[in-house]
Amino acid sequence: MRYFALFCSLCTASSSKEGNILATRVILVRHGESTYNVERRVQGLCDASTLTEAGRAGADQVGTSLQGLPITAIYSSPLKRAKETAEIISSVLGQNGFSAPSLQFSNDLREISLPLWEGLSFQEVEDQYPHEYQMWRESPSDLKMNVPTEDGGVDEFYPVVALYEQAQRFWKDTLPHHADDTILLVAHSGINRCLIGAAIGLDPSGYQVFHQSNCGISILNFSGGLGDPVQLESINLTAHLGQPLPKPRAPQGARFLLVRHGETQWNREKRFQGQIDVPLNEQGQFQSGQAAKFLESVPIDRAVSSPMLRPKETAEIILQNHPGVTLELDDNLKEISHGLWEGKLEEEIEQGFPGELAQWKTAPETVQMPEGENLQQVWDRTVTAWNTILAATPDTGAPDTPDSTHGRPFTTLVVAHDAVNKALLCYLAGQTPHHFWAYKQGNGSVTVIDYPYGTSGKPLIHALNITSHLGGVLDKTAAGAL
Repeated sequence: MRYFALFCSLCTASSSKEGNILATRVILVRHGESTYNVERRVQGLCDASTLTEAGRAGADQVGTSLQGLPITAIYSSPLKRAKETAEIISSVLGQNGFSAPSLQFSNDLREISLPLWEGLSFQEVEDQYPHEYQMWRESPSDLKMNVPTEDGGVDEFYPVVALYEQAQRFWKDTLPHHADDTILLVAHSGINRCLIGAAIGLDPSGYQVFHQSNCGISILNFSGGLGDPVQLESINLTAHLGQPLPKPRAPQGARFLLVRHGETQWNREKRFQGQIDVPLNEQGQFQSGQAAKFLESVPIDRAVSSPMLRPKETAEIILQNHPGVTLELDDNLKEISHGLWEGKLEEEIEQGFPGELAQWKTAPETVQMPEGENLQQVWDRTVTAWNTILAATPDTGAPDTPDSTHGRPFTTLVVAHDAVNKALLCYLAGQTPHHFWAYKQGNGSVTVIDYPYGTSGKPLIHALNITSHLGGVLDKTAAGAL
């Protein structure tokens, strides 16, 4: 039960110091734009790259967005581009009467080592190492580099596997010192993805699942050390940079905006609703309106929703700013059926079904809802709905925009429920229903899923659980029941 209760506490508390549950909130930031980023060169452990003016401005914006949070320590990679980013953030955090947290450097936050590629442009790597580059794109954990040694021999080196081991070492060494703290990590794209993956039990094959933009913010909530339950509160927030959604990666095939419906009164009361058709409350209508404003300038080509009142109304509010889009409904996107739990509060469920609620909170994949569904059934119909949507989605981008040589991605809005969204995210990340609680989905949140190489290719979770349009960096939406 600690797993679920911890996350409910962290979702509503302004500080992880509140309450009696020991937890560690970790804020991850990728360094600002660097000279090698602009030149499209491989950086890795190479330390020749420095921040651009835009990179320094982005670091300043990160500091401003985090000012006032109870950050007790900053850990940074010692490489120049990360070090300068951390120093700028620390300086901003110490302004306006606040105290700057301590700043220390860790070699375990350095970027991935790609010794044969570092300093080359991505085009040069693709031209000189075509097979390896394709493996890097499609199966990065299998990439092997034969590195010459001083004695004339060759070392076989697996860069991604080594980076995962580095990330695990950082968590094991650092988390025990920060129970009940909020800490900030400033590092790089590759190591940040490994830190996230290692935290949630994703193996090295999932290296490309999550994206990290320059100065993007990600937030993880740990219940203890590595291996204990952890929640991804958000991944790759960029609204503080003036980018509501992170920019798509080229080539731009398809983009999906996954939205959880706004709050209902039963969410507020923490009453299990499941497939009882509860409408949005006033706060839920406000959240949906804020999501509509947030997505107002984002082109939307198609929209699909669960037919239940709360997501349908959320979708309709968002689409008021996109009048040319017809809302489609899919029964497979309905919320989980809680059966005899529906309409009940937690204490009522515990009284009527002793021990089952605790099991749902710790091992959800093992629970059969009385006269309702189990998580595998929800998983199966969610995947069916997703594959149906994918099958009707063009592989190529929408018509060109003036600022893009690739056009823009074909963009589909999908509005559903907490359990459906969580199951889908587990599936897209290559995980199982056991990891269901690791993914946060706040009321009115937006998650960005891209298929840069077409819908037959691998998905990229470009951003997770964006709630900046609802009040700052942290997710302050109601915890609520499903």
